[in-house]
Amino acid sequence: MRAHVLDGDVTWVETDAGGLIHNTSALRWAEATEHAFYRAAVPELPVDRLPRRRIEATYHRPLKFRDRYQVTLSVEKLGRTSVTYFWTVTSGGALCVEGRHVVVHLDAAGTPTPWPQYLRDAVARLENTAVPTSP
Repeated sequence: MRAHVLDGDVTWVETDAGGLIHNTSALRWAEATEHAFYRAAVPELPVDRLPRRRIEATYHRPLKFRDRYQVTLSVEKLGRTSVTYFWTVTSGGALCVEGRHVVVHLDAAGTPTPWPQYLRDAVARLENTAVPTSP
C-alpha cells in the first residue's frame, strides 16, 4: 500500500474537558500528515495555494491524553484541479477515526487551476492505494 504515515502521541492540549481528543485534533493530524508528504515529495511546494474544499470525519473510537496513534494518508482520487485524500487514525491496531478531505490547487489569483505536472507526479505516487471502508 502506498501511503504516507505519521506517528504521534495525544497531547494535553488536543483533549477536551472530558479528557478525550477534541474533534478537530484528528483533522489537524491528517493535515500534518499531508504536509509531511508534501515536504518529502516536493519541498518547495507553495502550500498557500492548496486550500481545503471539503472535510469529513467519522469517529469510531475515542482517544485520550497520551494515547499513541498513527495517521495513514492515501490518495483516493486525483482530479484536474483537486485531489481527495483518504486517511485513518489508528491506535493499538484499532480504527479510531477515518476521513477524507478535498484539496484544490489555486493560481496566484485564487482561481482553481490544474495541478502542475511535478505536483501531479508526486501525488500520483500515492494514488491507487487500497482505501479501507467503515465496518
